[in-house]
Amino acid sequence: MTNKSLYHIGFGQDDLGASAPRIALLSGDPERACLIAQTYFQDVRLLSENRGLNSYVGNLSNGRSILSATSGMGAPSLSIVVNELVQVGIRQIIRIGTCGSIQPYVTVGSIVISSAALCRQGAANDIAPVEYPAAAEPFLTVALIKAARELEIEHYVGITASVDTFYEGQERSNSANPNLMRSLHGITEEYRRLNVLNYEMECGTLFKMAGVYNFAAAAVCGVVAQRTFAENVILSKKDIAVNNAIATAIHAIANLE
Repeated sequence: MTNKSLYHIGFGQDDLGASAPRIALLSGDPERACLIAQTYFQDVRLLSENRGLNSYVGNLSNGRSILSATSGMGAPSLSIVVNELVQVGIRQIIRIGTCGSIQPYVTVGSIVISSAALCRQGAANDIAPVEYPAAAEPFLTVALIKAARELEIEHYVGITASVDTFYEGQERSNSANPNLMRSLHGITEEYRRLNVLNYEMECGTLFKMAGVYNFAAAAVCGVVAQRTFAENVILSKKDIAVNNAIATAIHAIANLE
């Protein structure tokens, strides 16, 4: 652990206080990191806004110390933040994100709890070989499942496809680049047949880092797009999906032994 302020996250061990948190909620969006802290934390304190990687520390209602941090978009940014969070003593990380469903039964507004990831990410290859498993920590994952059941939130558990790009990598052609490489044509249907539930851009690298760095990681994502019939994000249901994911993570942490 380090007491000095780390270059990217902008804080060090000393900034976390006497009862430093061991668990972090990690969001790609700095506004989501703020929302989590302001809604669910007591005695909340801003640690840093360095590089837009906003971080907050506080306590849950049961007194558990907790961190809400920003990973930025995509695996390269996440890999930097996670490395530095581990350096300041974080030992459990739950990613709270958004995703696109690729199964017809996984509905917009629900959540996906990732048991493992099909990891198609360059950053992860710098952490461990392609063959290295990208698996969530089972006890944190079960805690998320239990929380979703108790809160009666529609949820699905299974394999997530983690890719590096939002458009090409997720077979979106309605963008500035309609000419996808041949290797990407039909990949969504291929993943659908492999029982992959959703697309997102971070948890595969997070899970590989957890295995190599020896910390516990899990992921819960709100479903904001249904890729069975369209490429667009359903903005009218985004808040519902995100709030469901946040509530699930908070309830899970509050009830951890």
